[in-house]
Amino acid sequence: MPILDRDNEAQVGKYESFVRNHPNKSIMQDPAWSHIKNDWGSEYVYLENENGEIYAAISILIRKIKGGLSLFYAPRGPLCDIDDLDVVKALIEEVRPLAKKYHAFALRMDPEIRYSKELNDLYVNGGFTVKNRNVDFNDLIQPRNNMILYLEDHDEESIMSKFQPRNRNKVRSAGRKGVYTTWDRTDDYVKQFFEGYKFMAGRNEITYRNIDYFYRLRDAYGDRLRIYLAHHEDDVLAGAVTINYYGKVYYLYGGSNNTKRNKNPNQKMQYDMISWGIEEGAEQYDFGGVIDMSEDDGLYKFKKTFCYEDDVTEYIGEIDYVFNKTVYTLFEKLVPNIRKMKKKFRRN
Repeated sequence: MPILDRDNEAQVGKYESFVRNHPNKSIMQDPAWSHIKNDWGSEYVYLENENGEIYAAISILIRKIKGGLSLFYAPRGPLCDIDDLDVVKALIEEVRPLAKKYHAFALRMDPEIRYSKELNDLYVNGGFTVKNRNVDFNDLIQPRNNMILYLEDHDEESIMSKFQPRNRNKVRSAGRKGVYTTWDRTDDYVKQFFEGYKFMAGRNEITYRNIDYFYRLRDAYGDRLRIYLAHHEDDVLAGAVTINYYGKVYYLYGGSNNTKRNKNPNQKMQYDMISWGIEEGAEQYDFGGVIDMSEDDGLYKFKKTFCYEDDVTEYIGEIDYVFNKTVYTLFEKLVPNIRKMKKKFRRN
């Protein structure tokens, strides 16, 4: 059956093995992600060849909206040969019964595949709605531009060649100034990280997740997750959450207070997390998305100091397959306006 039976342990294990070993694997396509996004429903669909081997899969989150309708969202999916439109369409045909069951008006996908005009045109001409360079970043669920540090063929010393020279000095000086890091995944570490994360959100006037989200994240990814804390003497200066997802290391969340910021605790902490990735044999360290790629944007400016050589990885963006055009059109008009209103209220 192409729809995963979650009561079938053998089939679940087979599905998990496929998604965790796929070249474009992502933590968000792993079934564990649905435990974190516990206010969404979830389903899993796959294709097998004649030998019973899975060659395409898509993990779907289900967001219910008013009127008994829903939106299907496959974050960073599907996992298959994206250049083979026939495979993608075959996968969607297996999704159709679920779309009918949940009254889904569209399936939204945003695979971790680099943008190209050829790929964009393939899907536009194939009947999909594609959103990337043609829309404002506020109209996308996730940023298209990610800062990724590629780790292959590097050790803890040579990786610094990819940093900006000034950043190398900050990393080294932090150690000389007595900054050090520890990691764990205990409740206490979650709480200490959360304090800095919440403080940073208030300082930057941005929204933040509640602490239960981080407990779920830890429980879902177990010993693949680490919570790092940067210390100086008896002070905790910063914290971060990172996951080594089968060779892809993700820097997911970070935060810091205003204590001893001149000692560069964030630079030291990032370097130690990168070093963990190298120690584990990971291929890349994903700093996550950036929106405004200018020196005026603090987040871009910070991440750029580590990804100076690799620069920005631009993904294809959102690829929508529409089941109900009328509802989809209405949804696409309403959601951007709602987002703009929320931003306006936040500013006030």
